Amino acid sequence: METVLIAVVILVVVLLLGVPIPFAFFASSFSIVVLGGYDYSFLMPYGFSKVSSIILVAIPLFILAGNLMEDSGIAESLINFVDMFVGRIKGGLGIVMVVSCALFGAISGSGFATLSSIGAIMLPRMYKAGYPRGVSAALISSASLLGLLIPPSLNMILYAFIGGQSVLACFLATVIPGIILVILFSAVNMWLLRNNKDIKLADPMPRDVYFKTLGKRTRRAIPAMVAPFIILGGIYGGFMTPTEAAAVSVVYTIPVGFLVYRGLKKDNFKSSLVKASTTAGVVMLMLFSVMVLSRLYVMENVPQLILDFMMGITENRAALILMLNLFLIVIGMLMDDTSAILLTTPILLPVAIQLGIHPVHYAAIIGVNLGLGCVTPPTAPFLYLGSRIGNAPINEMMGPTMWLIFLAWIPALILTTYIPGLALFLPRMFGFV
Repeated sequence: METVLIAVVILVVVLLLGVPIPFAFFASSFSIVVLGGYDYSFLMPYGFSKVSSIILVAIPLFILAGNLMEDSGIAESLINFVDMFVGRIKGGLGIVMVVSCALFGAISGSGFATLSSIGAIMLPRMYKAGYPRGVSAALISSASLLGLLIPPSLNMILYAFIGGQSVLACFLATVIPGIILVILFSAVNMWLLRNNKDIKLADPMPRDVYFKTLGKRTRRAIPAMVAPFIILGGIYGGFMTPTEAAAVSVVYTIPVGFLVYRGLKKDNFKSSLVKASTTAGVVMLMLFSVMVLSRLYVMENVPQLILDFMMGITENRAALILMLNLFLIVIGMLMDDTSAILLTTPILLPVAIQLGIHPVHYAAIIGVNLGLGCVTPPTAPFLYLGSRIGNAPINEMMGPTMWLIFLAWIPALILTTYIPGLALFLPRMFGFV
């Protein structure tokens, strides 16, 4: 027990000192090896054996596809398409932004790519139309996290790999929670803007002009919207594995970006390759380091220690699940979503299973939790990135962000946690559970 506590303290202190996360994990692992008297010779082969999996090839490929889509011009076509339906009502541009984030997330699988692509286009439009900077930037910071829930999701690939679950089942588990968040974000956006008299609405279009413009924008958006049908249809139709689908997404995006939307050029194509390679390298190093650390945590019986601690407080199942959620929220507040899912899955999944939570249901719980953590101070990486992209002061964003947390994130988390059918309905329908 003392060894684990010292290792956790070292991990937290090193992280607070600003040491890169993989090296912080290595430092914590080293302390357990030394204090616990373990033979370290098995750790390197174990770590390499865990990252030598074909399913992990999907991660750099989806990262590359997301980067290419970010530069290709796909985001603007999706925004213009959605704008035709709700863009001319008060608060409608906020709904356009939320729905566009969901659609772009279904193509890229990346929250950061969604935030930078949709935010760079939508936020100037919203400011020009009189939308408050704080509300708009707070909304994009939360809505971009739909890219972590709407499949294909890189976090769900990592969770499924570490937890030994079906990637396809985990993809499906987060769809309904993602849709719930789309509805709640849109509703909170409308409520926050209900008394705002500065918002300017676009002039209504004559019927013939409207349908002509709708047709033009629909044709423009079709190549972008076809992508998730190819990727997810191929996976769930049994034609492709997730890794093959990731490769197809890259192959599809390159000609679409160069020839259809023409946002891809030689320079940004090269930079996308470099950026994707760097990100993939960081993720793989992080995965290796956390695999070593989680193995040592399991050898120290950390999951059982956590369960015993929780059971010492209460034996009420609902309360224990609430405690599990609070622990995940705190972890999400302290580190980025990828690091958090890598660290907590091997430790907390056994605890969740003993509490009677299905592993696929837990995928949805952890997905919503870590999304919430990404916009909850003090770390809140998406909140600060949204502030930079939207050129909005953090103090103006905090109020709307707290409303989004209490009226959207927390209700979605409660529903996802205590109504398992929301997460398990689609996996069961497709025969994965």
